[in-house]
Amino acid sequence: MHSHIIPKNLPDWTKKFGYGDFIFLNHNEDKTADMMQGGKFFRRIKENCWDEDIRITEYEDFQTKVQVVCTIPVMFSYNAKPQDCLQTSQFLNDHIADLIAKYPKNYIGLATIPMQDPQLAIQELERAKAIGHVGIQIGSNINDENLSEEKFFPIFEACERLDMAVMIHPWQMMGFNSMEKYWLPWLVGMPAETSRAACSMVFGGVLERLPNLRVCFSHAGGSFLPTLGRIEHGFNCRPDLVAIDNKVNPREYVGKFWVDCITHDIDALEYILKMQGSKRVCFGTDYPFPLGDLEFGKFIEESNLSIEDQTNIFSTSTLEWLNLDRKLFI
Repeated sequence: MHSHIIPKNLPDWTKKFGYGDFIFLNHNEDKTADMMQGGKFFRRIKENCWDEDIRITEYEDFQTKVQVVCTIPVMFSYNAKPQDCLQTSQFLNDHIADLIAKYPKNYIGLATIPMQDPQLAIQELERAKAIGHVGIQIGSNINDENLSEEKFFPIFEACERLDMAVMIHPWQMMGFNSMEKYWLPWLVGMPAETSRAACSMVFGGVLERLPNLRVCFSHAGGSFLPTLGRIEHGFNCRPDLVAIDNKVNPREYVGKFWVDCITHDIDALEYILKMQGSKRVCFGTDYPFPLGDLEFGKFIEESNLSIEDQTNIFSTSTLEWLNLDRKLFI
């Protein structure tokens, strides 16, 4: 339920819009492509990042039939002019919608929306649902604004109303420029960013005000669940700083949201399962990127987890999060 995809060919939006550092793909002879951010190299990707048939074959190697796909977070374009971000979002969402229509038993789509403009975001959210998406993927912050900001609440309200699930993915990691060495933004910043998002939605009262909003925090919830004791203690000892918008103890929300299973560590996963229960832990991979679980679920299959827990992780929890019937994929 957590994999990324990108169209093989992207418009040159930087040239089209006349500003910015939008992602563009330079394809290489070895079937890789360089993601260029403006004129700067960002990442080299392989053809499994865009080739839907290769993806299906690689998934089958791990007895996995269905993949939930969403764009790569660097494509969010929240710093663009809202109308331009709407245009890029529509292009990416149409690509995934076409994929869903072509392979309805293999692909499920999460859309991207221009979060920096709530009115346009809701407009694209409604369109995305109409063309087949079952949810959205959003960043852990929006141009460094937390998800608790009241301006974003109507978007979450619309997601609840439209029965659209939400996956929150870390991006624009705090402290990025001061800790680039050793890949620390991805190793340290990403878990912190996910906790930032979870704390914001809890302390800001988003989950309290929208009890039917189905939210999944990627990468096992980042550092939120492992440091919940500290978070709860802060809530209790300094309510004047923490409990100013929501008086409910943050521990009360455990099990009311979903996380994925990307821990790379069975002991860590067992801790998450003890807190959340297996019906709130989804089968994520972060495919096709190297920091993901590219031996899909192997560490879970080789564990002592019960068949019931494994079944919940591998399918039931995701179907419940997305509110989909298993029969659609059989």
